[in-house]
Amino acid sequence: MIIEVGKIREFPEMENALFRECLKTLNKHSSANARKKKYYEGHITLADVNLGIALPQGLSGLEIGCEWGTKAVDVLAARSMFDGFVGRNGEDAEAINAIASRNNMLFGYIKACRDELKYGCTFATLSADAEGYAVVRFHSPETAAALWDGEKNRIRCGFAVIETIQTESGEQKPSHINFYTDTDIWELRVIGNTTDFTATRYPHIMGRPLMEPLVWNATSNKPFGRSRLKFPIRQLINGYVRTICNASIGLEFSTAPQKYLLGVTDEQYDALINQKFKQYVGNLLASTTNPETGEKPSFGQLPQGSITPHVEMMRLLATQFSAASGLSITDTGVVNDANPSSSDAILAQSQTLCLMAEELNSGNGNALQTIAWMALAIEQNKSLDELSDEDKDVVAHFKNPAMPSLAVTTDAAIKIASVRQGFADTDIFLEMIGFSQADIRRINAQETRSRGMALLEDIE
Repeated sequence: MIIEVGKIREFPEMENALFRECLKTLNKHSSANARKKKYYEGHITLADVNLGIALPQGLSGLEIGCEWGTKAVDVLAARSMFDGFVGRNGEDAEAINAIASRNNMLFGYIKACRDELKYGCTFATLSADAEGYAVVRFHSPETAAALWDGEKNRIRCGFAVIETIQTESGEQKPSHINFYTDTDIWELRVIGNTTDFTATRYPHIMGRPLMEPLVWNATSNKPFGRSRLKFPIRQLINGYVRTICNASIGLEFSTAPQKYLLGVTDEQYDALINQKFKQYVGNLLASTTNPETGEKPSFGQLPQGSITPHVEMMRLLATQFSAASGLSITDTGVVNDANPSSSDAILAQSQTLCLMAEELNSGNGNALQTIAWMALAIEQNKSLDELSDEDKDVVAHFKNPAMPSLAVTTDAAIKIASVRQGFADTDIFLEMIGFSQADIRRINAQETRSRGMALLEDIE
């Protein structure tokens, strides 16, 4: 989405210059982000992939659905399962978990993680509501941008579109934008039906912008990360779409093979041409000797094409895509039945994806920890430096990205309990053997009630 912003009233010159630089960054990457979204949604037309050799130009608008882009993002995102925050000594961090619950951060993280992998990064912004509670929102790079401060190794400033309105042409344009700096949140509100805005300043004492990026696969020259749908992945998707289309056209010719009939009269020729489909589906084809030439009509059929080369090409592309993305061959939907993978081979294929998920969790865990600190500081009306060690001693907890089966985790829990005294009495043991958090709370409550009843009986 290209964002147009005209004049901004009551906006200082320095902040205006920084905001314009952020806006320029968003608009610069708009087309690239739209392309990544296109590949994620699978809307690839033949015009995007046609080499101009085998595929007819008349089919350039045809779309062949391909889920490889979605799979590259969603399969990895599904292994990054944010499970709340843990405080000092492994205790439940009640304050920050209450903030996370109030902002529905567990569900918001799922969407943010997909956007992060799709575009390379996503942004979390914080503010205080009218009652002083922390508000956490996630924004994709389609509606947010920031500048990087290499010296401080964090965001220098950034903005996010909070609300949009629909224009008469049906397009969406921003009506409310927040601009975040070290000392203020600037609220920009649109003026009528124009592209001009008016600015309102809301100072804060955080000491840094109330904006934090979640970044995937960052490098020293790309601090805001790189997308999972990078150029090699997109080219493999193009190859798959092109191969599927070639196979579909080949199958059409195989279904209706080319036939020929020589030595017919003009009348017989006209009858065949005018009734092509009837002649194709009929089981009897009759003709007489050509009276002009005396030639007897001869019937024949050209050899049918095979789609086997297309299937082999799909398997080759699937293998390359698996190597490039870390997904298993099974995830691509192309399986070689002649040589099925063993369970050990399938497990080995998932190791690369597990390592990627651990890297994703590590980076996002640091970002979520910073978000937690700022949320606590907002509700306590403090700066980050004024937070206590206990407040800062919170970490983001993620479930095991390997996603082991219940039988495996149960067996491991029982073995640990046999050598570690008291482990069977913990909530972690109950989690490992398959109980949900709701079940664990009910179990603990009923055990507490049973112990209380037993104590009353002993007293009586």
